[in-house]
Amino acid sequence: MKAWSSENIPEPVYARRPAWVQLYWSAWRLAAGHVAEREGVPQSPYMDEGFDRNTVWIWDTCFMAAYCKYAPERFPGVESFENFYGPLHEGKSSTLVIQHPDNPPLFAWLELEHARFTGNLERLRSVWSRGVLQKHDAFFQHQPPPRTQTHPAARYHNDLHWTGTGFLWSGVASGMDNTPRGRGGDPHGIEGHERILWFDALAQQALSARCLAEIADLVGDPSAAEWRRIFAERAARLNDLHWCAEEGIYHDVLAESPGEFVRVKTPAAYWPLLAGVCTPVQAEALAKLAADPRVFGGGAPWPSVSRDDPAYDPSGGYWRGGVWLPLAYMATKALERNGHAALADAHARALIDHMCRTWREVYPHTIWEAYAPEAPRPATDKEGGGRVRPDFCGWSALGPVSLFLENVLGFREISGLTRTVVWDCPDEPGSIGIRNLRFGGVCADLLYKNGKLTTATNLPFTLVFRGERLKCCP
Repeated sequence: MKAWSSENIPEPVYARRPAWVQLYWSAWRLAAGHVAEREGVPQSPYMDEGFDRNTVWIWDTCFMAAYCKYAPERFPGVESFENFYGPLHEGKSSTLVIQHPDNPPLFAWLELEHARFTGNLERLRSVWSRGVLQKHDAFFQHQPPPRTQTHPAARYHNDLHWTGTGFLWSGVASGMDNTPRGRGGDPHGIEGHERILWFDALAQQALSARCLAEIADLVGDPSAAEWRRIFAERAARLNDLHWCAEEGIYHDVLAESPGEFVRVKTPAAYWPLLAGVCTPVQAEALAKLAADPRVFGGGAPWPSVSRDDPAYDPSGGYWRGGVWLPLAYMATKALERNGHAALADAHARALIDHMCRTWREVYPHTIWEAYAPEAPRPATDKEGGGRVRPDFCGWSALGPVSLFLENVLGFREISGLTRTVVWDCPDEPGSIGIRNLRFGGVCADLLYKNGKLTTATNLPFTLVFRGERLKCCP
């Protein structure tokens, strides 16, 4: 194993909570152990999720890219997507198996986020000209009926299908393995994931279309207008079919009776908010549920099913109460970007504190696949007989890295394309800031202490500090 080094990784400064800084570095050390090398694959090295060295998952890899962008020289985030693009869309061979090719379609979102942060438009132009992002949108949209086809690069049969009204899917393919979605609240008492239309599949396709339109704009492709039309179509269908005004949340519906909601509240409801399909009234309703301690609020926010649901398991129960960082990160970003940044920040702080307490109090002292919602403990597995996987960085680094930098330290936006940093620095005692922040060729230190802001940089950039626009120069 290679020796650990913090080279080219941003260094957070947060005097008020030194344990959170320690957790941040622990996450990067664990993530370094997930940089894998392998022969016979389109991309090596790549990020391995930490479950099976012979297998890769789409949504694990996509969420890992959300924090790898902070240290792209060390952690191949979006580069790891090549191990999906090649086998699925370009006919390339691979010694890796793709576990579920019908996992959430998040490539366009994370490619766009990476390009904005790093300023690397060359990669974006390359993937766009190859058509892999456009092909994956079509691949997800046009899967044949479930269990009728297995892609040669994939391990499992397809569970996804667009019916013309909505998406059939499954808990495992969606990522929410044993979720109680598909069960309760409807008059028929129907059990089973195969009997519902999944709103998050449609929301993720809306997100894909919106991001494809923005990517087309960045690379100068005239198809942006068509992708915006597709986004508007998907957004309208999502709101018409899945929005429950009575409860102020998105619900799945019965496949055989699309007018009937299946009333199980999960944080998946924030995918439409992230996708940009919500009105201010809808955003306000979702924020209210996020803050409610009976729903998604409470000591450890974002349990994977509402705390007032009969399936909620206070020990975690995997996707029946466990707090999972990918959904927590997504839902936090959705609130933050749609008028509810204060609530997003409060949830981020509560979640990082919960992770830090677990890290310090539970042996082994590590970062876990998911967390119990009531006490600083790892969640329980699907069978309820044991704990979830340890050393899961993996996507669980999203809390100690991304949420810490963005929602605790307040680095709201970092753009390598415009060389701009938006820093909503919290008003707290002691030193706060970041050193060795790298974006768009810039390497900068930004520190605030006792009312004094200091910066150092190798290249000019614009800093928006608490709303004031400043020019930072070498």
